[in-house]
Amino acid sequence: MTMIQAINSALDVMMDRDPDVVVMGEDVGYFGGVFRATAGLQDKYGKNRVFDTPITEIGIIGVAIGMGAYGLRPVPEIQFADYIYPALDQLVSEAARLRYRSAGEFVAPMTVRSPFGGGIFGGQTHSQSPEGIFTHVSGVKTVIPSTPYDAKGLLISAIEDNDPVIFFEPKRIYNGPFDGHYDRPAKGWAGHPGAMVPTGHYRVPLGQARIVRPGEALTILCYGTMEHVVESTVADMGVDAEIIDLRTLIPLDIDAVERSVKKTGRCLIVHEATRTSGFGAELSALVQERCFYHLEAPIERVTGFDTPYPHSLEWAYFPGPVRIAKAIDKIMKD
Repeated sequence: MTMIQAINSALDVMMDRDPDVVVMGEDVGYFGGVFRATAGLQDKYGKNRVFDTPITEIGIIGVAIGMGAYGLRPVPEIQFADYIYPALDQLVSEAARLRYRSAGEFVAPMTVRSPFGGGIFGGQTHSQSPEGIFTHVSGVKTVIPSTPYDAKGLLISAIEDNDPVIFFEPKRIYNGPFDGHYDRPAKGWAGHPGAMVPTGHYRVPLGQARIVRPGEALTILCYGTMEHVVESTVADMGVDAEIIDLRTLIPLDIDAVERSVKKTGRCLIVHEATRTSGFGAELSALVQERCFYHLEAPIERVTGFDTPYPHSLEWAYFPGPVRIAKAIDKIMKD
């Protein structure tokens, strides 16, 4: 399956298993979503369970919170992550706090799906990576898949979870992995091991990282599209790097990170989001706190820049193979 097909399959499986699962958002019904992730679901489950909403993100999330409090399991879609900001008050002040403020009497079992990230010439309003904002909010889980297999298993786990989950989907790899070489022909998911997706129900647990590639020379922490860019760069360089796909940022599999860095003694962090206060800063602090006496070189970060995502300079902003290779060279020499 492609990642789009895997996400569609996860929604189909969960709607078939649980009548309380509902899908809602802008154009998710008749149109099947701007990326077709919900295609065919309205025909199969009806307009009461798969329905279009007005263009009001705060309204979409507010209604979903109410649905969750009354026993449903809504899966609202925010058409692009760049448009999630109007819903921040509902997500931060209501969804994330509902279990705590009600002493466990009410929960908000909702999964907010949203395409995120760049690499498609979407410019500043269709390319943002706001995951760091949500990792700062107590009570919200943040999930980012990097393969179709993980996308389906993680989405099923998120829908079954009783806490609100922000499920960011790296749209650059919806239809195939991306190695960061924008001047090469695009690749599809066919033949990739991560595209072998079972048709039925299965879970990928939240809070469990994946060792993409074992290694001894350094640890590289990444997620989403960056996992594929890192993997390709390491292969081209011939570096014995251990690549960890975090899968979920909150809850974070800190034990896997700690084991790896203590083994390799070096750590590189790669993400597409802006550098300042990005999730890489939290990862760097955690590695420093837990692995200081094992580190043989300073921790390095390769990230987006502290600017809006530029349209004309997309590949200068995007953390591609050249910038990652320079960081690997530096950390290996230190």
